[in-house]
Amino acid sequence: MGAEDLVRSGFVAVVGRPNVGKSTLINSLVGQKVTITSRRPQTTRLNVRGVLTVEDPAAQIVFVDTPGLHRPRTALGERLNSTAYRTVTDADCTVFVIDATARVGPGDRRIAEHLLDSMEPEQVVLIVNKVDAARKGRVAERLSEAALWDFGAYIPVSALEGDGLERVVAELVPRLPEGPALYPPGVVSDRPDEVLIAETVREKLLPGLWQELPHSVAVKTEGIEVREDGLTRIEAVIYVERESQKGIVVGAGGANLRDAGTRARRELEEALGRRIFLDLRVKVEKDWQRYPDRMERLGL
Repeated sequence: MGAEDLVRSGFVAVVGRPNVGKSTLINSLVGQKVTITSRRPQTTRLNVRGVLTVEDPAAQIVFVDTPGLHRPRTALGERLNSTAYRTVTDADCTVFVIDATARVGPGDRRIAEHLLDSMEPEQVVLIVNKVDAARKGRVAERLSEAALWDFGAYIPVSALEGDGLERVVAELVPRLPEGPALYPPGVVSDRPDEVLIAETVREKLLPGLWQELPHSVAVKTEGIEVREDGLTRIEAVIYVERESQKGIVVGAGGANLRDAGTRARRELEEALGRRIFLDLRVKVEKDWQRYPDRMERLGL
């Protein structure tokens, strides 16, 4: 299908509280990993776009992953919330994700109120995710709790297992404006290699960290060199906020850093289609979460 055949296309913001499965949902809808996932709340820090091109009816949906909306405690938290809300304002419609395994709470209600204030309720599709993990009757409870908002559609989904995704697409396509494709056929993401590298490294580090340390870690790609022998040398720096955190990230004998680097390298080689040498270093950028200028230096 050529770009000229598309009749509906637009941007769909995917919003919700932290850890409700937004990134997993986008990866499942697109059919390919375009945004990192983790059980750690607030894993997503950037607006990552996943592109789904549909044959029948002809359409292109550009899903925009957003940071989990929460009560901010740092300048980083405030920036993440601002990014998510700005994405909703710019989107053609919104997917609002809630968790089937947890009651609708104040955080969900704050998001719902913002959506009702900023766009037509008909343009919001509410997803009850993680139905595969919910006890019997919980999904109906979540749907009943959310029905008070009177959004355009309500869909139970298991992003992990792929259940309910066809209906999500079917509900979104008619809500998109008529127009040409926003991306060429075959494109599933528009993220630069530098972002892909940094986010992949951070994703591999997260499982070995605990308490507040996952929030204190940022990764920046410092250099990419393609050598004549075909090897791509990548330099990336892992930033933490305190000297004491360096040892935790590196691990005993360098085990944590080595393991994360190996898994990141393998995934990047598959994603980029070339051999990679990944050079990782750990540096301290004191209290970077609290200072906008330091966040900007780290690409956030």
